[in-house]
Amino acid sequence: MIQFDGAAVQAEHPATRQILAPLDLFLGEKRISIIGANGSGKSTLLKLINSLVLPTSGRVSVNGLDTARRGSAVRRSVGFMFTDPLSQLVMPTGREDVELSLRRRHRHRGERRAAAEKVLERFGLAHLADQSVYDLSGGERQLLALAVVLACDPVVLVADEPTTLLDLRNEARVRSLFRSLDQQVIFTTHSLEFAREAERTLVVDSGRIVFDGAPADAVAAYRELSLHGAAAEGRR
Repeated sequence: MIQFDGAAVQAEHPATRQILAPLDLFLGEKRISIIGANGSGKSTLLKLINSLVLPTSGRVSVNGLDTARRGSAVRRSVGFMFTDPLSQLVMPTGREDVELSLRRRHRHRGERRAAAEKVLERFGLAHLADQSVYDLSGGERQLLALAVVLACDPVVLVADEPTTLLDLRNEARVRSLFRSLDQQVIFTTHSLEFAREAERTLVVDSGRIVFDGAPADAVAAYRELSLHGAAAEGRR
């Protein structure tokens, strides 16, 4: 369970700019989507959950662990998936990336190699395991990045726009995989169809949550907000 208690994020330069206004949230649903315009603060909200970003005031906790005080423990239970898979695929091949992810769980190299093989088979990537990550398609890279994150069985998966760089076919693959996961999944997206597949949707605008509720209602509120903003810009 994820709890925000007055958690806010303020920019260092200038210090007066607020990236996220104070949030009081309890995130308990298994599937939660977050939508909003670029720069609205939704990615920062995600990064607060696994202590990639720390609140400048207030507190965020995951299953009772304070993200500021117990960051390492939080990151062991919360996996983070970046928009661009090459941001987290740091080894030459997929096999090596998965093995790197498993280094704490399996100290012995042979056990680690066997465990990585099982992970790659689970995601249908075993036949690509020894190819350079730069030779893989965008969809294959994203699936590999997901395999790397999930190899250690985190309790929570947070994903920042995981389908943005994908074509329709690979987007469908990733969305289908997300639906099958046992983990609590919290994700940002610009795909309103994908957002509707959650149980709950947050709409973020200018660092504030302006709607929190059923996905269909949230999408309608976001459309209204976007159209109203576009109309206001047009009148200037």
